[in-house]
Amino acid sequence: MSSIGTGYDLSASQFSQDGRIFQVEYACKAVENSGTIVGLRGKNGVVLAVEKLITSKLYEEDSGSRIFTIDQHIGLAFSGLNADGRAIVQIAREEATNYRQQNDRPIPLKQLNDRLSSYLHAYTLYSAVRPFGVSVIIAAWTPEEGPEMYMIDPSGLALGYFGCAVGKAKQSAKTEIEKLKLSELTARQLASEASKIIYQVHDELKDKDFKLELSWVGEDTQGHHKIVPDLIYEEAVKAGKEAMDDDDDLE
Repeated sequence: MSSIGTGYDLSASQFSQDGRIFQVEYACKAVENSGTIVGLRGKNGVVLAVEKLITSKLYEEDSGSRIFTIDQHIGLAFSGLNADGRAIVQIAREEATNYRQQNDRPIPLKQLNDRLSSYLHAYTLYSAVRPFGVSVIIAAWTPEEGPEMYMIDPSGLALGYFGCAVGKAKQSAKTEIEKLKLSELTARQLASEASKIIYQVHDELKDKDFKLELSWVGEDTQGHHKIVPDLIYEEAVKAGKEAMDDDDDLE
């Protein structure tokens, strides 16, 4: 039986002859077909930016959000299947609530990252379940630890990042992120840079409409994860559209 053919993709617990787990690869493909999300970690905070693709003009503008608050100090953005993402959000909130009840303090981001990545990984081990078709970025800021950010893959692999991207245009977004000196930028500057990246990598031919979603957590928000204020959002959108126009002029 060929490892490329059918048979090896019927179970998440089965390896192909060349050592691949096809169901995990399928989950990663679901993420790659979703809108791009970007996380940027600067000197005093973290910004999460989402390219929320609008597939119908009949949708309400705020429906189908991909950015959520897990605890007061933790934000989460996901790329991939919306239903799977909301299930992960619910799990993350339950973990944060349980930790707060047991220890009488907010859950550290590293603890939440360990618990959430273990949960995603568990769903790649048994034939009775399938992997979650989402990648998530979680971010926080505390006076003790400063800004923190992790990205978790559908396989359960979790790594800390200064800047990361997942979704349709992740490679192009990573190229743009690598040009930035993230450690020198404030959260307000990161909001504009994140917007520029989302607008630059958006494919107008394949996906006509999208809504930029921006959130941040840091010193400016007293450690609370919040949607960016309207004034900063408008500045970021303006910077993004200008960057997109500049790219079009170069072409």
